[in-house]
Amino acid sequence: MDTQPKAKKRRSAMTLRRREMVSGLLFISPWLVGVSLFFVFNVIQSVRYSFHDLEIDRVYGGFDLHWAGLAHFRNILLEHGSFNQEMLTSVGLMLVNVPLIIFFSLLMAVILNREFLGRGAVRAIFFLPVVMATDAITGTMQLILQMMLGGVSSVPPEMMAEQTGFSANILVFMLLDFGVPTQVVDYIVQAIQMLHETIRASGVQILIFLAALQAIPSSMHEVAQIEGATAYEAFWKVTIPMVSPLILTNVVYTIVDSYAQSSVVQMARDAAFTNQNFGVGSAMSITSALLALFMLFIISFFISRKVFYYN
Repeated sequence: MDTQPKAKKRRSAMTLRRREMVSGLLFISPWLVGVSLFFVFNVIQSVRYSFHDLEIDRVYGGFDLHWAGLAHFRNILLEHGSFNQEMLTSVGLMLVNVPLIIFFSLLMAVILNREFLGRGAVRAIFFLPVVMATDAITGTMQLILQMMLGGVSSVPPEMMAEQTGFSANILVFMLLDFGVPTQVVDYIVQAIQMLHETIRASGVQILIFLAALQAIPSSMHEVAQIEGATAYEAFWKVTIPMVSPLILTNVVYTIVDSYAQSSVVQMARDAAFTNQNFGVGSAMSITSALLALFMLFIISFFISRKVFYYN
């Protein structure tokens, strides 16, 4: 006798699911249109150029394509002097940068989610690197770091490294004296040396985490407090599971952003637009993009298994 009500419930559930799907498609429709018009076509053209030699007609305009097969891919992978090294270096930096940026973004989002005087201004300051010139922000952060060390004039020459702003030898010796493993020391020192780059690349991630933290129902923290959970336990048992879907989102965004800023992308751009070798530049772009997509798939696969979705 319960067959008909169950069928009606199933139909209504499917109808609700379809409505949600339609709403989602409408929400991302501007993005789909933009990708279809401006991105997919360019990707197809890049793949096409990577298998051809492109010859520009400087008299009448336009260009001609001559089939080259896999010659450009063999060139960059087997004959090019620095492409493989730059690609592996970019992957290594990506593996270092992504955890640092995610951890720093979540930490700052937790701090900025609290009530304190001038919170709005501090939030704006952390988002400024996204909308301002990168060089200006980098120079400012280096100057701030120098002033924190005691002023520009008081910083020794060996502590004025071009990219880091200071030498971490003292920190290295101190950590090694405490018995910290060498691999951990190297990671900590590299994280400190890349502090200004981490801040520069964390604006969007902080904003996403901040929205996720504000969406957590206050009742969940109240229940955890009633049950006797400490702030540390509530953070790991309530906050982290609730923001885990956005952790995956931020990891994907950070990997893509790190790839876009990598030296291998600049190398492909120089090969195509400076050296006018569009076939080699396209082959570099396709190869590095496939490697980034592979990393993205592997990392997303493992993180998605730990993601908690709250209904």
